[in-house]
Amino acid sequence: MYTRRCLILGIFFLGVSQAQELRIEGAVKSPLVLQAADLAKLPRASVETSNDGITVRYEGVWLHELLKKAGAPGGSELRGKALASYLLVSATDGYQAVYSLAEVDPMFTDNQVLVADSADGKPLTGAHGPFRLVAPKDKRGARSVRMLAKIEVVRLRP
Repeated sequence: MYTRRCLILGIFFLGVSQAQELRIEGAVKSPLVLQAADLAKLPRASVETSNDGITVRYEGVWLHELLKKAGAPGGSELRGKALASYLLVSATDGYQAVYSLAEVDPMFTDNQVLVADSADGKPLTGAHGPFRLVAPKDKRGARSVRMLAKIEVVRLRP
């Protein structure tokens, strides 16, 4: 039993450690596969979150900038049928969350979402990284997906 448990844990952590890239795919013009070095070259932003009296400063790239780079509808293009689009956000451990495409677009809302690669000046690692989606204006942190691996743009109406 002990050997089996160790094997299962080893496979889980192997899977977690292998996800060193972020994929943006689905209803986009140019699917992206980003490594940490790719994210580091893009315009940087930061946000602070507070939970149970602990404040954390995350740094990374605005999600809407990555979606624009992938060719997802945004800004003035986000109207009509495109408004029926959402983001299915997935982590390496199987955790998922959903955002509407409009709620991450700065022309629709001030609730900007960050794809973070560092917290308090240190790279996100292990069970927290290498990427984390941070929604600082959400009242609960349930959609701040750690171990972020994939963002799929899904269009409900073709």
